[in-house]
Amino acid sequence: MPSNTTAPPAKKKGRRARLIVLVLALALVAGIGYGGYWGVSTVRGSFPQTTGELHLDKLSGQVEVKRDAYGVPQIYADTEADLFRAQGFVQAQDRFYEMDVRRHMTSGRLSEMFGKDQVDTDAFLRTLGWRQVAQEEYDKVLSAETKKNLQAYAEGVNAYLKDRDASDISVEYAALAFSHDYEIEPWTPVDSVAWLKAMAWDLRGNMQDEIDRSLMTSRLSPEQIKQLYPEYPYDRNRPIVEGTGKGGAGSTDGDGSGTDGSTDGSTDGSTDGTGTGTNGSADDALQGTQSQLGALSDALDEIPALLGPNGNGIGSNSWVVSGRYTTSGKPLLANDPHLAPMLPSLWYQMGLHCRSVSATCRYDVSGYTFSGTPGVIIGHNDTIAWGLTNLGADVTDLYLEKIGDAGYLVDGRVKPFVTREETIKIAGGGSRKITIRSTGNGPLVSDRSSELEKVGQKAPVGNAAPDRGTGYAVSLRWTALQPGKSMDAIFELNRAKNFKQFRAAAKHFEVPSQNLIYADAENIGYQAPGKIPRRAKGHNGTVPAPGWDSAYAWKGYIPYDELPYEENPERGYIVTANQAVVDADKYPYLLTEDWGYGSRSQRINDLIESKTKDGGKISPDDMRTMQMDNRSEIATLLNPLLLKIDISDPYVREAQKLLEGWDYTQEPDSAAAAYFNAVWRNVLKLAFGDKLPKELRAEGDCISVRPADSTGLPVDEQNKRVRECGERDGDTAQPDGGDRWYEVVRPLLKQENSEWWKTEANRKDQATENRDQLLARAMEDARWELTAKLGKDVSTWSWGRLHQLTLQNQTLGTAGPGFIQSMLNRGPWNLGGGEAAVNATGWNAAGGYEVIWVPSMRMVVNVGDWDRSRWINLSGASGHAYHPHYTDQTDAWAKGELLDWSFGKAAVDASTKETLILKP
Repeated sequence: MPSNTTAPPAKKKGRRARLIVLVLALALVAGIGYGGYWGVSTVRGSFPQTTGELHLDKLSGQVEVKRDAYGVPQIYADTEADLFRAQGFVQAQDRFYEMDVRRHMTSGRLSEMFGKDQVDTDAFLRTLGWRQVAQEEYDKVLSAETKKNLQAYAEGVNAYLKDRDASDISVEYAALAFSHDYEIEPWTPVDSVAWLKAMAWDLRGNMQDEIDRSLMTSRLSPEQIKQLYPEYPYDRNRPIVEGTGKGGAGSTDGDGSGTDGSTDGSTDGSTDGTGTGTNGSADDALQGTQSQLGALSDALDEIPALLGPNGNGIGSNSWVVSGRYTTSGKPLLANDPHLAPMLPSLWYQMGLHCRSVSATCRYDVSGYTFSGTPGVIIGHNDTIAWGLTNLGADVTDLYLEKIGDAGYLVDGRVKPFVTREETIKIAGGGSRKITIRSTGNGPLVSDRSSELEKVGQKAPVGNAAPDRGTGYAVSLRWTALQPGKSMDAIFELNRAKNFKQFRAAAKHFEVPSQNLIYADAENIGYQAPGKIPRRAKGHNGTVPAPGWDSAYAWKGYIPYDELPYEENPERGYIVTANQAVVDADKYPYLLTEDWGYGSRSQRINDLIESKTKDGGKISPDDMRTMQMDNRSEIATLLNPLLLKIDISDPYVREAQKLLEGWDYTQEPDSAAAAYFNAVWRNVLKLAFGDKLPKELRAEGDCISVRPADSTGLPVDEQNKRVRECGERDGDTAQPDGGDRWYEVVRPLLKQENSEWWKTEANRKDQATENRDQLLARAMEDARWELTAKLGKDVSTWSWGRLHQLTLQNQTLGTAGPGFIQSMLNRGPWNLGGGEAAVNATGWNAAGGYEVIWVPSMRMVVNVGDWDRSRWINLSGASGHAYHPHYTDQTDAWAKGELLDWSFGKAAVDASTKETLILKP
């Protein structure tokens, strides 16, 4: 339930909240000045028609749109073209403003809506070239059938826009109209394709880890950095696929070439650590790149993260259980992607039904869609079900580039840049021209920051590296910057009828690389798809590579038929939760060095095994209960030690007693969970956070430290201290407290005198010399932190009061006057769950306790008995503030409840509350 017992979380200071110009907020104030009811009346004026009849251009026959009590539409048509036209029309009815913002983001045109503050963000997005690649996909790569579906969808969107004023579409346009003349453009097929690039960006893998490792070199030794990135614990947290990853019979008819034409693909993609080319010079060069990598990290913070903070936390849970272990005798499939909370939700629930399924009208599918994209992304048809989680493959590499006026250096020769010029138009008038330069590795992302022009000015480089002159630049190679067929894959998945067809469709799901799970009435399966690069020996993608040495170029891609998959594994279930896909020692290719560490996945494995031992069976409600599991793994390790600490301060001891008898579950009303998580946050800060460079620490986290470059100063100046404040957005700062940090801390708990436990004295606290001293200090700091936040009386503490979710409109709801935020935003809700729990209501320990990612939807599919499936969304179907379906699912979502999911015609008719007839 929404909680009004405490103040909403403080407004984020981070750059991700800058999708609004102040003039828009002032315009809304001025607008309301013209009439006290301007806001509500304008909002309600944009509510869509959901009953009666409407005539649509280009329809060939009548279409029915049946909505249930939550406004979820089920569409019935006689042709595929009419089905997708109606999908476009209905999604535009409910979500067009969201769609419009997305397409401006993917094309680097936010400045046209929100003004000059977005120019730098647009410049970075134009440099990445998402829209350009999407256009190339549409023109040259996608199938003719996919193009027809995209065109039909666009026709439906434009039928909705026809003859409507912007203010009749959504209240946000009324605000834009006060500040400048904004005109809505027609929707195009490429607008839909480009959205998949944004999805791929936020799920791109380890790029931030690659930057962070490099930034850490200013404060930490190579051995210390290695300790902060431990190896995956294969012996404790099982990978998705057992054995070699070739876990099933049959394969698709892929060509298996796995190359992109750039090389002969002769390497095997493994890494033996021996190095090639000028690896030593690259390591030396990295020592002088902190400034440009720090600025690149800042530039990444400027890009709106529509799916959530990129890093360890973003991911999902999905698992499928064979019928031999279920109460129904048929498979059960669960999925809950963990993404950024937003309003409206990223997902839009919908059913697409041909009235008579045939060779000419093949769709009978229901599930979760993206507004702006035709088809169903996650769900089921009348034969199979599927789910997605982020695979986490390393599909990006940063390259250091030696550049000059004439071009960039490769193997001792200068090659010319590939350049293009673009003009960024700015709301209210004006424009800015930019030149985008690319090397053979990709666009120069360092061109988008003035700080990045000052490269490696202090640290020396090795003799083998080219002279840095005025500095190295940084380019980005990323699989999504090449045209692909992911849009084809969506339609193919929607039509698939068996595992072979499912795998054939998955072959085209090139970016983002996802874990795909599968079920039909008799079978379960898994496929790891995607374009995953093969790297040269000695380069494992964990740090930027020397672009001047062609030995570090990619060697093609892993052939699809060599990617891991399983069909009907003997154990009878498959769990994917962002853990390692396959044991690296048993698989010939490098997928990534930066997996999630498997805390959630192993917990799900354990829950399934405990339920099915001794002949037990799993029901759909058992699946739902597993989705809401709140157990904290780090608490099982750390809490016993905390209880042994001798605490003399009676107020701290009072808090310590909360941990006695605690079962490690993180329920919203748990005082123990509140205190433990506060202790964990302070342990991380003291042991690790205060030792990290400012580029990784959270904004506002200021400490007194020796300058990072103090070793080169005279002895009497080396001990001088300066006040240094963190620079990173709190959502992405380190240490974030995810399960990587579980593995960092795990061995240290047995090393009582590790250097990590040592801290220096300050005005308030004594220095700590060992584990127990640091834990005692963390317990004291946590006690007083929660006293300030929750009050002195520990009996009133609860995890939910700390761990709150506020759903924000992603533009006008993220900044500006409070009354506008209250008009568009909802919450807070007091939540249970936590970081790396199965119920992954994520928070960043470096930034605070606020919920920053969530299970963005939950579903449990009852395969073969589809009408007994259950689902829920984070918010509701509508994107219109004050509409009954704006957040009508959120209360149930917060409680862990699921809603009925009608699929068959009789069940849909029984649940229908409103019917709209669309006619030619």
